[in-house]
Amino acid sequence: MNAPIAPVRIFIPIDAAALSVGAEAVAQAVSREAAARGIAIDLVRNGSRGMLWLEPLVEVETPQGRIAYGPVAARDVPGLFEAGLVQGGGHAVRLGPVDDLDWMKRQQRLTFARTGVIDPLSLSDYRAHDGLTGLKAALALTGAEIVETVRASGLRGRGGAGFPTGIKWKTVHDASADQKYIVCNADEGDSGTFADRMLFEGDPYLTIEGMVIAAIAVGATRGYIYLRSEYPHAYKTMQRAILKAEQAGILGDSVLGSAHAFHLEVRLGAGAYICGEETSLLESLEGKRGVVRAKPPIPALKGLFGKPTIVNNVLSFAAVPWILQHGAQAYADFGMGRSRGTLPVQLGGNVRRGGLVELAFGISLREIIEDLGGGTLSGRPIRAVQVGGPLGAYLTAAQLDVAMDYEALAAIKGMLGHGGIVVFDDSVDMAQQARFAFAFCAKESCGKCTPCRIGATRGVETMDKIIAGTERPKNLAILRDLSKLMTDASLCAMGGLTPNPVLSALHHFPEDFDRPAGPAKNWLLAAE
Repeated sequence: MNAPIAPVRIFIPIDAAALSVGAEAVAQAVSREAAARGIAIDLVRNGSRGMLWLEPLVEVETPQGRIAYGPVAARDVPGLFEAGLVQGGGHAVRLGPVDDLDWMKRQQRLTFARTGVIDPLSLSDYRAHDGLTGLKAALALTGAEIVETVRASGLRGRGGAGFPTGIKWKTVHDASADQKYIVCNADEGDSGTFADRMLFEGDPYLTIEGMVIAAIAVGATRGYIYLRSEYPHAYKTMQRAILKAEQAGILGDSVLGSAHAFHLEVRLGAGAYICGEETSLLESLEGKRGVVRAKPPIPALKGLFGKPTIVNNVLSFAAVPWILQHGAQAYADFGMGRSRGTLPVQLGGNVRRGGLVELAFGISLREIIEDLGGGTLSGRPIRAVQVGGPLGAYLTAAQLDVAMDYEALAAIKGMLGHGGIVVFDDSVDMAQQARFAFAFCAKESCGKCTPCRIGATRGVETMDKIIAGTERPKNLAILRDLSKLMTDASLCAMGGLTPNPVLSALHHFPEDFDRPAGPAKNWLLAAE
């Protein structure tokens, strides 16, 4: 008897970005066409590779490797099968082997090595691609040894502040308490950022593994993932992943049969940008209104429910398994200066090839935007680039040679933040962008401190006068004075950083603040 022919593995992303441009319709069309032709397939709903301009991306597993096609529409599917899709046949949207694509070849994927490659919820697939190797290595070490490994790697917080992760962990490790917590900040609210979502939807076990390692390192037994409510697909995937991890003994009373216990839950936020700030997040987790806490005490000593707590970003936890698997020095060998390892960069705005790339620190902003991103989608010249979210400074086209590095960006009054990059062409009105920064802060402020709560509102009013041409010299002086007040006196980074985009726009693009008056706008509506 002839041996049965193995099903052909076809990969179509279930990532939210891919779904938004028709991936579900493509998956259904592939299933129907294969059935109609009597072709046995194994349809894997993977995460995205990060090449968002090519979504929906379809991959087929062949003896020559995984062959990619994209972007694919449902109407393309019959023609793809006719052209020999299951053998990797030629077609107008055939891209060739995924690993040979320039976008992929130029990256150093450590954290995102599995994203887009595996079945996100398959633990066997996760293990087959080195999953849990870092956790097993951690189980052979003492907590102090794990902490020292993370410290020696040079890993810094990927949420914005860039604080050394190992120092935070050591503080919690050394603290004496009957209960310690691990909290993952997945409230990814910065404009132009989507790395956390992609990781949760494409490789959810990685963050779980990193959090378990953190728990073992400091002696914590409970953990929480605080996820923004705007990510329903990520929420469902992470819930299912936690359940499967519990069933497999990765979570629970005995982590992989060890004496370590760790229980993990995912909680949804209610849409407040301020809850991306760690103390506001903790207040929300405790069931209170999300407002910032004064420091000290720091969360590492008095965090969730007053207990020592590690609060790290998704990408910080997700980097840890690789570090434990390969060693601190291997991770530190990537990067430059005090910025070690790799950074997942998210490229958006007016750019031809938007998406996610993971690169060692040190690549220039110009290489990312012009070489990988292909310049502006409009074809017009780049005028401004905002790095680090809505509170990041605006950089000019002349500053694009700056290295993607915490200190290099700080030297030109920029910030790295969560690695989001938003590109603007020469049609942008920078006075309106400055106004938006104040309007955003006024809408999203928790209201606890006066400089942020009232300062942002006064900032919008002052910008409206400047744009309207009302006593511009006087109001520009007020704008600078107000910005200094907010920077120096705000309780947290929300108010303290809001002047960054405002003052950078004023400094680099003063001509936009001296244009003929434009139409008045409702600032509350503009902030929506």
